[in-house]
Amino acid sequence: MNRPPNRSSNRPSDDENQVFRVRIPQGKEVLGIVQQRLGGSRMRVLCLDGKERICRIPGSLRRALWVRENDVVIVEPWELGGDAKGDVVYKYRGKAEVEFLKKKGYLKNLENEF
Repeated sequence: MNRPPNRSSNRPSDDENQVFRVRIPQGKEVLGIVQQRLGGSRMRVLCLDGKERICRIPGSLRRALWVRENDVVIVEPWELGGDAKGDVVYKYRGKAEVEFLKKKGYLKNLENEF
């Protein structure tokens, strides 16, 4: 039972060389931080444009998107009542994505929240 030698120890760790894409808000989407869960897939989100919105998770994402307090999300404001309500369309997973947003200056208005 000859096995090839394990060369994984010679390679750098996967975290150092991992390439990932970070989704950036497009169009009327804005970044926000979840302040409070309200129940029923609704939450209070402090958005980058300075407005606090009551947001919901749309039905197509309800089971796939688990959001907690202090998560960074992308919010799409509603066309009617957009200053007060919106939909959460994306959640940033992992510390690396949030650090990328901070480094590129997307979260400069909300840095005191972290």
